[in-house]
Amino acid sequence: MGIVAGGTYLPLHRLDRSRIGAALGTPGGAGTRTVAAADEDTTTLGVEAARNALAGLASDAMPERVLFATAEPAYLDKTNATTIHAALGLPVSVPAYDVGGAVRSAMGALRLADDATEPTLVVLAGLRTGLPGGADERDGGDGAVAFVVSVDTDAAQTRTLGWGAASVEFLERWRLPGETHSHQWEERFGEHAYVPLACDALANALNAAGTSADDLDHVVVTGVHPRAARTVARAIKVAPDKIADDLAASVGNTGAAHAGLLLAGVLEHATPRQKIAVLSIADGADAVVLETTEQLGRVVPRHTLVDQIGEGKPLDSYETFLTWRGFLEREPPRRPDPVAPAAPPSLRSEDWKFGFTGSACEACGEVHLPPARVCANCGAVDRMTPVRAADRAATIVTFTVDRLAYTPSPPLVAAVLDFDGGGRFQCALTDVDAGTVKIGDRVEMTFRRVDTAQKVHNYFWKARPLR
Repeated sequence: MGIVAGGTYLPLHRLDRSRIGAALGTPGGAGTRTVAAADEDTTTLGVEAARNALAGLASDAMPERVLFATAEPAYLDKTNATTIHAALGLPVSVPAYDVGGAVRSAMGALRLADDATEPTLVVLAGLRTGLPGGADERDGGDGAVAFVVSVDTDAAQTRTLGWGAASVEFLERWRLPGETHSHQWEERFGEHAYVPLACDALANALNAAGTSADDLDHVVVTGVHPRAARTVARAIKVAPDKIADDLAASVGNTGAAHAGLLLAGVLEHATPRQKIAVLSIADGADAVVLETTEQLGRVVPRHTLVDQIGEGKPLDSYETFLTWRGFLEREPPRRPDPVAPAAPPSLRSEDWKFGFTGSACEACGEVHLPPARVCANCGAVDRMTPVRAADRAATIVTFTVDRLAYTPSPPLVAAVLDFDGGGRFQCALTDVDAGTVKIGDRVEMTFRRVDTAQKVHNYFWKARPLR
């Protein structure tokens, strides 16, 4: 797989598993799991990972196709990849597709990208939950990863040595549309079914690569059946120090994103000419053997996975987690309910609403957010150049804390921002402590789900403290 660039995204918040046990009187477990905020879903997670991956990529190396895989899509019927495509400001000619709705779809998307003839952006996202007190809630995590895969071997940081797979139909984990949690067959059955399939998939990949397990420098073993993954890690007879940390203690298992997330973590500390195997267990097993090239580190993400793990902020309570997940319905503020965005104006303002693209006056350079036809400074008409402000930092000029306005995570903090390079705009802040915000704080933009009204997700940009 010719990975040219990669990037990850972990939400800011961490739930200490001991809080689950304290609230429910059950064994909560050790460590923490990542938690997507109330305004995040798999689409927004994917956008942030993709922005991280593309941050250091040259303009002539941008992807010409987008594939998005998740088991928790924000929409059914509607393509979620087009929202990611719009938020990234990619050209209209770039196609964008969702790839299935299962954990295994992630490895399928990577394999499709590896077979493609054009540079492909693969975005994988997971937002794991389960019934309160259950193993999925405790061991799950939220996060995303994105890779740009290209046939340009001169620029690629990895090259594919071989793929392997094992597919058998059996009932181990499933969820009907509309259900909030998965069902799972008895744990020993899953282990019995998965272990030989995973060993076969890795053997097939090693055989295709013309190498052996002894020659591997790093091995990723993951899946949403942790007991089977642990058994497989022992069964493949690879030295324990070559098995990548599964991040169970700090992040949790992010489902469809997890194999890619662990691979991105390995690439952050691997060296050129090392062999890496990725083995993912889900409805069978998939394996790929890669080799890093001398280009490793040529394009690096703006935020490394290690840094994001260290930047986590403790969630204030387990009840907040349940509220954000929709398992604890709370009294809303007594204000008018949010209104769904209408389709026609959303289409007309796509570059602004999804791409946060303003305009700059060609006569005087004044930047307008949102875009304008008439310059507010010099009055020039229809002499504007599009300016994408989503990737610019900004400074808080003034702000207010509103404890009555509707927001899925009160209170609402709104601020007026001055953007680097010009442009002033008022928007909501997120991932912020209302008690510590101050004028002069530096912020950056993040793509979020503002609210959901009449079954429509209202996506737009918010500002968060600069990370």
